[in-house]
Amino acid sequence: MTTVRGARARARIEITAAIKDEARAQLAAEGAAKLSLRAVARELGMVSSALYRYFPSRDDLLTALIVDAYDAVGAAAEQAAADSAGQRPLDRWTAVCRAVRAWAVAHPHEYALIYGSPVPGYTAPRDTVAPAARVGLALIEIVRLAHAGEGVALPPLPDALRPEAGRIAADIAPDLPPVLAVALVAAWSQLFGLVSFEVFGQFHRVVEDRDAFFTAAARRLGQDVGLLPRG
Repeated sequence: MTTVRGARARARIEITAAIKDEARAQLAAEGAAKLSLRAVARELGMVSSALYRYFPSRDDLLTALIVDAYDAVGAAAEQAAADSAGQRPLDRWTAVCRAVRAWAVAHPHEYALIYGSPVPGYTAPRDTVAPAARVGLALIEIVRLAHAGEGVALPPLPDALRPEAGRIAADIAPDLPPVLAVALVAAWSQLFGLVSFEVFGQFHRVVEDRDAFFTAAARRLGQDVGLLPRG
């Protein structure tokens, strides 16, 4: 019985992977809004009722794809942070940003699923929250270590923003000065703005050397959150 259960478990993993792969192909060809369980089943030679045993609805399949995408870009960010351990904080920050960009450029349709237009009729469940936070947490950790080590240059904080800064800090980094939490959220949003402009073609005929441009912009974002360019 153990052997049979093991074979069934392996088969389920393989079929689940095949369903996701076909769904990603549909994302590339048609976009997330047109994702169809029936079409996925047809392409895989399955009856719809069989596919529903793996994903009861289109939204369940979308959620699985979204979690996978967030986990993939998060893993890329975390690997870049690990690979750059021992380097200066600003260099580590830039390495993480570059890893995010590289993943997005290599996986534009998956990037569009998580950072493009919302899918009509779909509401992301809480299952997506932790995976979506992985990139941000990797960047926060770099700033946290810099703040505890060589120090950071605290940016100015307008008086009108102090209450909101305290609330943000309490949510994402209670051990950091509130001004750093505000700067981190701003840098995080600008990072994905830069990536989105490239992935979605907004830099066409504007920026030619996109690698150099992005690297310089990412370093500027790191300095905006107080990371020092020199010791």
